[in-house]
Amino acid sequence: MVKKIMICDDDNGILEMMEMIIEEFGFEVFTEANSVNVLKRLESEKPDLLLLDIWMPVLSGDQVLKTIKAEPKFSSLPVIMYSASAEGHIIAEKSGASDYIAKPFDMNDLEAKIIALL
Repeated sequence: MVKKIMICDDDNGILEMMEMIIEEFGFEVFTEANSVNVLKRLESEKPDLLLLDIWMPVLSGDQVLKTIKAEPKFSSLPVIMYSASAEGHIIAEKSGASDYIAKPFDMNDLEAKIIALL
């Protein structure tokens, strides 16, 4: 069965690029540009993994992750956070992310992290 990956990022250019690349890896992908909608989309789409940008308007990635981890049905969902920020890995670790990747992405590294968590 094909694994399903959700990407949440407020930048549509990054969403489109990541969607194309991750589909090339052989996964089913859906995207969400508004961090406020993440929980609803998790409910409806039931992804196997979430890729989550840290810096987003309204709800930041760490706030989104705390909300997800507080939901028992999603608490074990693997989440890879990413950011261009030098502090990104610290924020991801403190938030309870399964893994972290820095922007710009190394595609082989991204694919390896996804496969390791699935």
